[in-house]
Amino acid sequence: MTKKQVHSSIKDEALVTKRREQMIKGAVSLFTEKGFHKTTTREIAKASGFSIGTLYEYIRTKEDVLFLVCDSIYERVKERMEASIVQNQTSTASLVEAVRAYFHLMDEMQGEVLVMYQEVKSLPKDAKDYVLQKEREMVAMLEKVIKSSLPISISDETAALVANNIFIQGQMWGFRRWILQRTFTLESYTEQQIQMLLQGLNIKQSELI
Repeated sequence: MTKKQVHSSIKDEALVTKRREQMIKGAVSLFTEKGFHKTTTREIAKASGFSIGTLYEYIRTKEDVLFLVCDSIYERVKERMEASIVQNQTSTASLVEAVRAYFHLMDEMQGEVLVMYQEVKSLPKDAKDYVLQKEREMVAMLEKVIKSSLPISISDETAALVANNIFIQGQMWGFRRWILQRTFTLESYTEQQIQMLLQGLNIKQSELI
């Protein structure tokens, strides 16, 4: 399943994008408050600002809405990370900027990320496989910048582990922000995680060139 395979009877692509963005925003607030299974399509339509009839012009099932929420998360992550990574720049600073951008995005998208991990199990198998493939692509993007930017040589296995650690640390801020904020700001949390990352790779701050 891909985003284009989510049924819509509307042919205006710009309008489809606009309505689905409204739908995603309304659905996230409802899924966060009530959970996916207790939320009705009528409630999603109301939260989105249009009628139930209009809703069904853009999707077929409630699972389609959840798929669009999950897909939207990974598209935004990809866009933000691609914008933060200077292509063909081989410096550790490039990795640090990618990590900062990713952590800040996880803060902005806390609600969406929580919904996705709580409810992705409710997607049909083809949609779930698509979403999980998106996650693998995000981790692979981190692996690529890790391998290309470090002043040291590391194995593919180590790069994969480091990339997964970064991925989870960013999401941890969203999952546990309620308690982490007692000790850290987003900025101090991000900087300490970066310091630990660099220390683990035996890289000094002076090498961020």
